[in-house]
Amino acid sequence: MASAPTGVTVTTLELTVDRDAPLLVVGPSLGTSVESLWSPCARLLSGRFHVVGWDLPGHGSNPSIPATGLSIAELAAAVAAAVGELLVARGRPEGPFGYAGDSVGGAVGLQLLLDHPDLVSSAVLVCTGARIGTPAGWRERAENVRQGGTAAVLAGSLERWFAPGFTHRHDETTRAFTRALLGTHPSGYAAVCAALERFDVTDRLHEIAQPVLAVAGEHDVSTPPASLETIARGVRRGRLVVLPDVAHLAPSEDPVALAELISAHVAATPVARVTTRSEPSNIDRTN
Repeated sequence: MASAPTGVTVTTLELTVDRDAPLLVVGPSLGTSVESLWSPCARLLSGRFHVVGWDLPGHGSNPSIPATGLSIAELAAAVAAAVGELLVARGRPEGPFGYAGDSVGGAVGLQLLLDHPDLVSSAVLVCTGARIGTPAGWRERAENVRQGGTAAVLAGSLERWFAPGFTHRHDETTRAFTRALLGTHPSGYAAVCAALERFDVTDRLHEIAQPVLAVAGEHDVSTPPASLETIARGVRRGRLVVLPDVAHLAPSEDPVALAELISAHVAATPVARVTTRSEPSNIDRTN
């Protein structure tokens, strides 16, 4: 568990144990745990990357609840601190790491690229945006959760998260995400809503020099392909891929395609290894 100077805390979780492999840090979506979202994809990346995830406050393995307001910049600082602790504890820092994040995890990725550019070698930003939703929408959702708990947003979340027909074909996955959302602390959920309400780095995308792969879901209504295209066109070295039959949670909806994209993109740039102490934008549409 690591805290930013502001006191915001994230927890980390090893999703693969390949500690001699290059480090890949992955971030979750609102209302999910990093384990429920990223485990299918991480299994496919095992052997190629040491995959380490982080959990939002009040989500998954992270019991902390912010005492005051929360910002995406503070979350990014907490992730940077957590990864720094990991590198120091398990090996000598040897360079930056690869990053992949879905939804708010992607927003944190953008903030890392802006505020901590030396830490991230390349990024895969999935089903996210430089601005997500509307301030009024986030305020309304936060209030709904404060009044009725996360159960109040369960039906709407499942509808947004998955492409048509997915929940009927994948009962076990649907149950896992239902448990993750219902297990999320309402105050943690509302705090992340408040952070997203204030998040907008659209005018700063041109500052990002690291290679960025923006991955959209064809059926994503929360962050549609146009949102990812804005990122791909706004950064200096961006590319867009649109996944068919995917909505908002690509790491679980199509882990095979996403793992292949991550592997090719992150492997193209040097990333850190966590060793023991023994001493112009392009747009692709997949077929």
